[in-house]
Amino acid sequence: MLKYKIARLLEQAAKAAQVEGLLPAIALPEVIVERPQNPEHGDYASSLPLKLAKAARMDPLAIAKTLADLMTETREVEKVSVAAPGFLNFFLTDKWLAEQVEEILSAGKSYGNLAIGKGTRVQIEFVSVNPTGPIHVGHGRGAVLGSTLANVLSAAGYAVEREYYVNDAGNQMDAFFRSLYCRYLQALGRECEMPADGYQGYYPVELAKKIGDEKGKAFLDMPAEQAVQEIGKIALPRVIADIKSDLKLLGVEFDVWFSERTLFEKGQYERAMALLRKGGYIEEREGAQWFVSTALGEDKDNVLVRTNGAPTYFASDVAYHYNKFLERGFNQVINIWGADHQGHVSRMKAVVGALGIKPERLKIIISQMVTLRRGETLIRVSKRTGELITLRELVEEVGADACRFFFLSRSADSQMDFDLELAKKESVDNPVYYVQYAHARICSILRLAQEQKIDCSKGDVGLLTHKAELDLIRQMMSLPEIIELTAQKLEPHHLPYFAQDLATLFHTFYKQCRVVSKDGALTGARLKLVKAAQIILAKTLGLMGMTAPERM
Repeated sequence: MLKYKIARLLEQAAKAAQVEGLLPAIALPEVIVERPQNPEHGDYASSLPLKLAKAARMDPLAIAKTLADLMTETREVEKVSVAAPGFLNFFLTDKWLAEQVEEILSAGKSYGNLAIGKGTRVQIEFVSVNPTGPIHVGHGRGAVLGSTLANVLSAAGYAVEREYYVNDAGNQMDAFFRSLYCRYLQALGRECEMPADGYQGYYPVELAKKIGDEKGKAFLDMPAEQAVQEIGKIALPRVIADIKSDLKLLGVEFDVWFSERTLFEKGQYERAMALLRKGGYIEEREGAQWFVSTALGEDKDNVLVRTNGAPTYFASDVAYHYNKFLERGFNQVINIWGADHQGHVSRMKAVVGALGIKPERLKIIISQMVTLRRGETLIRVSKRTGELITLRELVEEVGADACRFFFLSRSADSQMDFDLELAKKESVDNPVYYVQYAHARICSILRLAQEQKIDCSKGDVGLLTHKAELDLIRQMMSLPEIIELTAQKLEPHHLPYFAQDLATLFHTFYKQCRVVSKDGALTGARLKLVKAAQIILAKTLGLMGMTAPERM
């Protein structure tokens, strides 16, 4: 990327200044070149002079002037200017900018792909809702975050595996299966009082009725516990199939569906506990087994095994991460959890360290709550069921693309309002419509050129000198930087902002620069620009898991 080339040249200028005695022989900090927020400050900028000023005991403005004079000339940079109190601003040449259109066209769909991941194996585990019913709106946000991050990390050169952790063991599943058994009995006219910890709502009722319709009275004469287990064997794969179907509707699919139960069946739980015992991290107190997390800086210790011998969810998580890092050998693991898991982050990091794994290899993203609105009206429950609104209901109302864009439009750690009325609007007020309309408009221009049999293959991009053209190119060529930023910070919200800015610049270009005109040479150049814009916009939409419509 160009910013790294400029950084190298700037570092060379600083070293040259030291050789010439214009700067003292001090250690140079990392040279960082960034895009300034104000376009008037150039295409790139660096605050290196400010960083050097204290150690060098020099005026940062004087340092900036010295470095600017010593910068090696390059075909990409037209000029280097100095700005108070000690910034260096870099302005690119129009000629080089225009040439980037050819670079984009040559690279095609691979434009923006990076090799920074170097094949590092990364597992992203997300959604992982207990298989006890349909996915709700809040889970959908985590699903979109995870799938988009996976797309971006893949584009950045990481070997990514998407995983759903199926919590098919423990008390919650027992309670769900007992609830189904009770609803099954009721469906067949038998009396049954729902368990105190049972699952209420329409879903267990409907599922139990289906099982009753198919199996009839098959479970009536069985001992209750056996009937619960048999119904559970039928129900579990159906619930998972429903979850898969709902997620697919949102454009989310997984490489692996990992069963919690297998951690116990294949001995991974025992091996993980043995490793903690060997390290002295497990203590027995009053019949329960505790992870001594206070020894690792935590405020309190955490129960691993209850007094009745049943492992806690935390114990399963320990075994699961033992499996991820030490058995499957992932270099990095990213967990996307809901807001209710905030308190589990530090203890999970602590136990990973106790297993002998560097805690920084585990990244945990907390996805905050989603509030649904229709304009000013708050929506709390589904009209159909009177319960929490399911992800399927949301997707069926506003569409997968709108869901994905809106879920991505805020950083994961921010609570968000999702306005259903805005998401369905076909106007520039709706950012989803605005961005996708830009792509459809591009396709319309290219269809017109095709109908008129215009061949732009020999178009001269050197003719692209209009400010609107160059501004559009500047935005297009920053896609690799957006992919890098998103991959490094694990912040996919940068993508929708980039897409909106790109759409705005394209619409501006469209209004100010007639593409197909009587000027054949300029038409050819502008058609190349339009084709390049299509590549970048379609790529961005694809990274977000959205469609790039050709007509709207």
